[in-house]
Order: sequence, then structure tokens, then C-alpha cells
Amino acid sequence: MREHIQEALRQIEKDFDVKVLYACESGSRAWGFPSKDSDYDVRFIYVHRKNWYLSIDHKRDVIEIPARDSISMPIDDLLDMSGWELSKALRLFRKSNPPLFEWLYSSIVYHQAYSAVDKMRALEKNIFSPVSCLYHYLNMAKGNFRDYLQGEQVKIKKYFYVMRPVLAGKWIEKYHTVPPIEFQALVEDILPNGELKEAIDHLLVRKMAGEELSLEPRIEIINEYLNREIIHLDKYVKGINHEIPDPTEELNALFRETLEEVWGIK
Repeated sequence: MREHIQEALRQIEKDFDVKVLYACESGSRAWGFPSKDSDYDVRFIYVHRKNWYLSIDHKRDVIEIPARDSISMPIDDLLDMSGWELSKALRLFRKSNPPLFEWLYSSIVYHQAYSAVDKMRALEKNIFSPVSCLYHYLNMAKGNFRDYLQGEQVKIKKYFYVMRPVLAGKWIEKYHTVPPIEFQALVEDILPNGELKEAIDHLLVRKMAGEELSLEPRIEIINEYLNREIIHLDKYVKGINHEIPDPTEELNALFRETLEEVWGIK
């Protein structure tokens, strides 16, 4: 599949006249708990030629495959590909966008070219906002807890839609850094040995074995933990006061340097 993904990326470059700077896996495979039929969620950052940016008209800054603009080669049904144009990615980076941070630190990288992503990683410590990221993970946990874990019967996979953002929030509370993307790293660091951790580990084994859609009675020890920590993180985040210097000029310079590096223009 890696070769297929890399071939699809090359075709995207041809069909959209762009250069892909970085491509990685996002979602359950990157988080470390894919099931047998999990999609490949490929996310990438790309840059257009100079003239694309020198226009008075607003243009679409996302490439999605399958998309309205079909590309020359067929895409596998299990392959979900989506990319952000570089200036869009940098604007989101400036806002400390958690999904973008997850891309940058994915353990599964399909492609990296030029220096833009390394420069972004070097700036991350000065841009990371624990407040923004905590609110992102907290809102995700709240919504998924409300939507998926309130019934008497629960699908196994739905626990992870709440568990991972809660543990990511606990990591931010503990370290004030970008949380690791791998679910197991969060579990090992945040949860002490005991009944709760054993229940989660057992659930993870079952999910990866393909039982993720099974409906079964709600697991109270997990529900109670998630509810308690959501309440705690909601109170905690309101007390954080964290300001960062405006990184706009550094990001503007990174953007211009990338155009020059990729397309040879000044």
C-alpha cells in the first residue's frame, strides 16, 4: 500500500500542478489501533506555483481524493486522501491546530521533501498553545461522550473516540507539550496499573481483532473515568493563562523560503 500511496501522491502533483511537501498517516493506523478493514487516512501538505498565489480571486486551498476534480489514476476504496495548501497549513499552525500537530508527528510518514516541515517542527515549541489544544481535545471528548457512550449498549470502537482525546488532554495538563499521537504511549504514561488500564488494554485487543462494531453493555469503570476526567479538564482549562508571541513574520518567511526552494524563485 505504501507504494500505491506514493504513486497517488505523484499523480496528484501532476494533475494539480503542485509539489507535495509532506504526507503521513492520520487516524486509527497512526494512533496505533487499526482494525482489519481500517481506511488509510493519508494527509498531506502541498505548495502551488508562484502565480497561483498572485491572483485577485480566492482559490480552493484543499485537495481531496476522491474529489470533484478527478485524477488520472483510480483510488483504492480504502484510501482516503486529503491535503492542505501550505499557506492554509501555516495559518492553522499559527492557531496551534491539533490535527496539524498530529500530522507533523505521525509515526507513519509516506513522503517528505524540502525543508518546510522540519522548519515547522523547529517552531512548534514557540507556537504550541496548551489552551487551544486542550479545548480541541476536550470538545471532542465531550461531544463523543454525549453521542456515543450514554446508551446501555455501546460499540467497542466508540470508547476510543472519547478515550484518546481525554488522555491527550491529560498529557497536556501534565507536560504542557504536544501529546504523542500513539494511543498506547498515552495509556502507558497517563494511566496507572490497575483495573481501569486492564479494561482498556483488553478493549484495545478486541478492537484490533475486528470486534469494534460489536454492541455490548456499557463498561462502567471506563465511563466513570471518562466522565470524571472531562469534568476535571473542563475546570482546569479555564484556569490556564498562556500567551505566545505572534509568529506571523516567521511563518511568512518560511512560506517565501519554501516557494524559492521548491520552484527556484525569489
